[in-house]
Amino acid sequence: MEPLRILLVGNGGREHALAWKLSQSAHVESIIAVPGNGGTATCEKVTNNNSVKANDYPGLVAFAKENKINLVVPGPEAPLVDGIEDYFRAVGIRCYGPSKAAARMEGSKTFSKDFMKKHNIPTAAYENFSDYEAARKYLDTIDHNVVIKASGLAAGKGVIIPTTKEEAQAALKDIMLDKEFGAAGDEVVIEEFLEGDELSILSFSDGYTIKSLPAAQDHKRIFDGDQGPNTGGMGCYAPTSLATKALMEEVERTILQPTIDGMRKDRFPFVGTLFTGLMITKDGPKTLEYNVRFGDPETQTLLPLMSKDSDLAEIMVACTEGWLDSVTVEVEAKFGATVVVAAGGYPGAYPTGTPMTLQTPPAGTNHFHAGTVINDGQLQTAGGRVIAATSTAETLEEAVKRAYVGVDHIKFEKMQFRKDIAHRAFKQKAAEKEALTYASAGVSIDAGNEFVERIKSAVASTKRPGADAEIGGFGGEVDLASAGYTTAPVMVGAIDGVGTKLMVAQAMNKHDTVGIDLVAMNVNDLVVQGAEPLMFLDYYGCSQLNLESAAAFVEGVAAGCKQANCALVGGETAEMPGMYQRDDYDAAGAAIGAMTKDLTLPMKSAMIPGDVLIGLASNGVHSNGFSLVRRIIAREGLAYTDTAPWDTSASVGASLLTPTKIYVRSLLRVVRKRLVKGLSHITGGGLAENVPRMLPTHLAADIDVATWQLPEVFRWLKKAGNVTGVEMGRTFNTGVGMVAVVAKENVEQLIKELEEEGETVYKIGTLVERGEKEGCVLRNLESWD
Repeated sequence: MEPLRILLVGNGGREHALAWKLSQSAHVESIIAVPGNGGTATCEKVTNNNSVKANDYPGLVAFAKENKINLVVPGPEAPLVDGIEDYFRAVGIRCYGPSKAAARMEGSKTFSKDFMKKHNIPTAAYENFSDYEAARKYLDTIDHNVVIKASGLAAGKGVIIPTTKEEAQAALKDIMLDKEFGAAGDEVVIEEFLEGDELSILSFSDGYTIKSLPAAQDHKRIFDGDQGPNTGGMGCYAPTSLATKALMEEVERTILQPTIDGMRKDRFPFVGTLFTGLMITKDGPKTLEYNVRFGDPETQTLLPLMSKDSDLAEIMVACTEGWLDSVTVEVEAKFGATVVVAAGGYPGAYPTGTPMTLQTPPAGTNHFHAGTVINDGQLQTAGGRVIAATSTAETLEEAVKRAYVGVDHIKFEKMQFRKDIAHRAFKQKAAEKEALTYASAGVSIDAGNEFVERIKSAVASTKRPGADAEIGGFGGEVDLASAGYTTAPVMVGAIDGVGTKLMVAQAMNKHDTVGIDLVAMNVNDLVVQGAEPLMFLDYYGCSQLNLESAAAFVEGVAAGCKQANCALVGGETAEMPGMYQRDDYDAAGAAIGAMTKDLTLPMKSAMIPGDVLIGLASNGVHSNGFSLVRRIIAREGLAYTDTAPWDTSASVGASLLTPTKIYVRSLLRVVRKRLVKGLSHITGGGLAENVPRMLPTHLAADIDVATWQLPEVFRWLKKAGNVTGVEMGRTFNTGVGMVAVVAKENVEQLIKELEEEGETVYKIGTLVERGEKEGCVLRNLESWD
């Protein structure tokens, strides 16, 4: 192939990326960029030229002849729609781009939509309008959401997605009457709003053969979270996991090849790069639009992924001469990410001429200039989208991370950029994670329930006067009067441990808070019976006694007893070498309390449908679900000393060691005033398993989880562990550590009394007839997402 002298038309980030890639070809002798930008000015083999205007097509032809140009590469859409290819074809100079007739696929959205209909290419339902009144009346006749598009060129911004009919009518007025996009809005397309994920496909074509680059996904909105007005594109990544091999084969079979074949059959064959915007809906891929040139910022993202064996200049010549089928288009098995840096105010009014400084980016990262210019040796801003940082890496996460490092090497006043590029990919990846459950972490709630059923008969055999020997409640009672002590109160006992939260304490070498946990787990189980805790006993088993950790633990137990107003009367410390390893230890505790018989809870016979469920806020994870917590932490690669993703003021371990809240003092106040009919301590089994334990068999709890805010620690655990809402509700307290059943007439007084004790209180639901329902129904679980 003869040495190539290329004329590159344009001055954006796409053109810099094209110049960068073309300059790597051994076939390319030189490139002249008209007018180019601050990036092309320093690119190998490239010179900028301002002696002829980019829209002066006869002038460009004369310039090309004078400089012996043998390949013209128009970057933007405007010259192609104007027919630049026709000018150069007329004088026998290759032009990589479609004819004016073929460029109508981007130049007129009404034309392209009619083309899709004619050739049965999947797309949204639509209507074209050149009359404002007809369009306005049409909007009033439809119920589905719409997208309103200015038919002509609008620099990538002529698409409005209204959320209400009022917004749709306002957008129509802005486009057709107020001419927000100029003459581009003389005609509009009103089409059905499609739901799904957008993909961009860039395909090389010689009119017969198509060869596509990996599917990319760009970010049109100006602000994080896809908020704010549309832009020309604030970032991009590729490939996307949505574009499976099967999906890409379907897209080529049903959309891309029929498009190329249809254009040829309609006698305007397509030569160049076809950009196809797709929406992947539940009914399959559908075409949103065509562009007739490389995308921006897709080009900056995709060209660095092309292998060194893929010669872009050779591919372009092959397309112009009809032998693309003999050329290799290879892409490396990597990921690319681009972050666009824009001027302050963009996409509205923005300043230009702002001085810029650039540091050389790390290896594998490029700065692609867009709105930049060099004046008197000083790099300055010259557009809305100023510059982009692009990186490639073995993983998408690393590519994005490196791209943001590239952004750190860019400095100019009031620069703005999105900080969430590829967020949809990361969200999808999180959704594809194995959905962790308590059972997958080694703890089976169902097995625990089966165990209780298995041992019930053995326990019942120990029944004696004063004690019914039933298990399954929160604590065990002995009525001393029935046992022969006629003037004595009812005694209540509870026994529990801290579980694998101890492993977090051991990892952090912090043992006092788990001592508080031990007391809390027991005394909270006493108060739900209506009892006041009187005394506490603890058990501490270890391999070899470590004085510091053991003392800290017992000091924590003492602190918990003070909060509960009960005495620490005794305990057992057992050293068992071989039973435990190194510094491992285990702990258990038992609390004993008393109550008068008339305060015994729950009062199941008094509960009726319509009784209100009141929730008391928790302090955090408390002491249940830690087997699952630890597994999620491990899978995310976090150390307990790392900053907590849910709380930047604390480490992971310190946050998780927040002790279980002790509710004794506040609840005894309302129990003694007979304001509650039942109480449920939300421990292992969460709301779903614990609330039914206080209810009669004919009633169920109807709980609306949207009535309180899911704490950040639980929100993070749910997302990181891909834990379902149902699993969250039967594993963790999810922000509610205690639930009370209250008569409607007592609700306001109860809330007042508890808030005076410092509790945070929520109305979370009601009791309903059980019928076919389970003992606890959790509604609006999607609010936790």
